[in-house]
Amino acid sequence: MPSEQEATTQEPPAQESSVQDPSAHDPSMHDPSVQDSSARTPSARESPAQPSGTRQAPAPDARPESAFRAPYSALTWGIVLSVGLVAFESMGVATVLPEIAGRLGGLNAYGWGLSALMLANLIGTVAAGVAADRHGPARPLTLGLAVFAVGCALAGAAPNWPAFLAGRFLQGLGVGAVMALAYTAIALAYPQHLRARMFALVSGAWTVPSLVGPSIAALISDHVSWRGVFVLLLPLIAAAATLALPQLRRLGRPGSAEEREAPAPAAEATPWWSTPVARSVLLAAGTGVLLAGLQLRQLALLIPLAAVGAATALLALRRVTPAGTLSVRRGVPTGVVLRFLLCGAYFGSEAFLPLGLVKLRELSATEAGLGLSAGAITWVLGATWQGRADSRWSGRSRAVPIAAGFAVLLVGIAVMALGVLVDAVPALTAVAGWAIGGAGMGVAFNAATTDAMEQATADRQGEASGSMQLAQTLAVAVLSGLGGAAVTLSAAHGGSVSLALTVTFALTAALTATGVLTAHRIRPSAA
Repeated sequence: MPSEQEATTQEPPAQESSVQDPSAHDPSMHDPSVQDSSARTPSARESPAQPSGTRQAPAPDARPESAFRAPYSALTWGIVLSVGLVAFESMGVATVLPEIAGRLGGLNAYGWGLSALMLANLIGTVAAGVAADRHGPARPLTLGLAVFAVGCALAGAAPNWPAFLAGRFLQGLGVGAVMALAYTAIALAYPQHLRARMFALVSGAWTVPSLVGPSIAALISDHVSWRGVFVLLLPLIAAAATLALPQLRRLGRPGSAEEREAPAPAAEATPWWSTPVARSVLLAAGTGVLLAGLQLRQLALLIPLAAVGAATALLALRRVTPAGTLSVRRGVPTGVVLRFLLCGAYFGSEAFLPLGLVKLRELSATEAGLGLSAGAITWVLGATWQGRADSRWSGRSRAVPIAAGFAVLLVGIAVMALGVLVDAVPALTAVAGWAIGGAGMGVAFNAATTDAMEQATADRQGEASGSMQLAQTLAVAVLSGLGGAAVTLSAAHGGSVSLALTVTFALTAALTATGVLTAHRIRPSAA
């Protein structure tokens, strides 16, 4: 983190790598000279002195002990409200999407109501991260919230399904920008002793609306109109901008005082196809092809289409993440990989928990929902505990809490799988298992995020934040797609739901075990 940051430097790769983007970064374009930002991702610990290019925060003892006190209170509420809005939109709209598709004639293309948001999220993340590193977080957050508002207005007024999908795409750009910039703003604006707590607060700001959002959206749809779900968000978006933007504007451009006062460097001529945003579009296209392939029932079509999509996505991913991410280089690249492993394991398991409890254990949808709620609540509790403990562990490696969190998540997946798959085990054991898993997720997620953002220099906070948010979006999409493919293929070839879920839970458990073994790489070897 910027204060007492342990920044690192790494050799620039022979190949240019662009800054990250989708679901966590903002729209504005990044200076091509920094597009290979991954090349400057930290990899070796520096001395305690503040590295060049990072913002020196006032001494911790001069800072308040709460992020809800001056001078951070308005910014804190703005970040919480912004994250809460995109969480409500993401989870609440999914509840009323069947009704919207039916009324607008979109049932035959229902899946695109979800995919449009997710794929645009990837692009928004990369664009926001690039812009934040070049201009600071205020400008891209302004644009991200504006695009999100336009998307909500367009979706709420849509006369047909194509217009609704256009609105969903714009919402996805905004969601990606807001989530990426939330972490960037925390790393740049808050003193070190408050950052872990703020990252935990962001987890809560996402979780609470995602729990109550579906019920609120359903009530609005039933008693007013589904269009009201989108209209409701517009004044809240304005309120979030009013709270967050003034303090972010005062931050200015990342870097030292001299660098911030100097004119922004002129952009070098770069072919449009080499820009981070263009590469993020390629990433979204490859991911879309991969997911489309995974929905097919014929292996002869599924395998080649999924392979082409995966290859395209990996090619683009290499260019929009820090150098060394795909080889799990120590430091920030490992932080990106850990985010993928965590979110793939957690959300890949969670997506199929209700299916298993309803189809295999014959629980009601309400009873199955208890598992999701239990995991969400303990995630917040785990993140909150880690955030408070982090200030007492200042200067110590977070590899231990990260590995411990992965291990607890692994135990949770195992207990949950027993409750779903083994008839002799009480079904509600799965709920208890997922409560265990949520606690591990909260601890590991918060510790890994805090450490990775701490290692990124001030002018690379956008890249680090965006890359982790990008990894999260991809993990959710890919693991959900793989699990869905297992269910589809099992049904098509005479298999059972139990077999498909066994394969899915084994895969997510393997990701978790990999995380336990990888956690130590979060810090450079010299640390």
